[in-house]
Amino acid sequence: MNRKPFVGQSTIANGLLDLVHTDVRGPLRTPTRGGFSYFITFTDDHTWYGYVYLIRYNSEIFGRFKEYRLEIENQTNRKIKALRSDRGGEYLNGEFIDYLKENGILSQWTPPGTPQHNGVAERRNRTLLDIV
Repeated sequence: MNRKPFVGQSTIANGLLDLVHTDVRGPLRTPTRGGFSYFITFTDDHTWYGYVYLIRYNSEIFGRFKEYRLEIENQTNRKIKALRSDRGGEYLNGEFIDYLKENGILSQWTPPGTPQHNGVAERRNRTLLDIV
């Protein structure tokens, strides 16, 4: 059963990589052929261009973010300014937070229990699950 849509006002980021939404989904009921049980998405708020990474364990999230950041910043010649995520433990560990600070990336965490505040990432994940 799905929640009712959140009625609110949202604004779109002014530029490429000004705001990136991220979310993790899993464990999936049935792992993929390669044994992946989770996936993580990164979606640019301005263009809605997104990346999806399949992962086996939650512990891979930080490494995948660093991989995504390197690739997207090299391709666009722009830097990620802000990263919006839920308050999942994978985003709240000290190493991840320190990395964001060291690289000038603002952390935006949604309030607990309010997935609608990270609607872009939640919608992306829902679409991917519907396809699968």
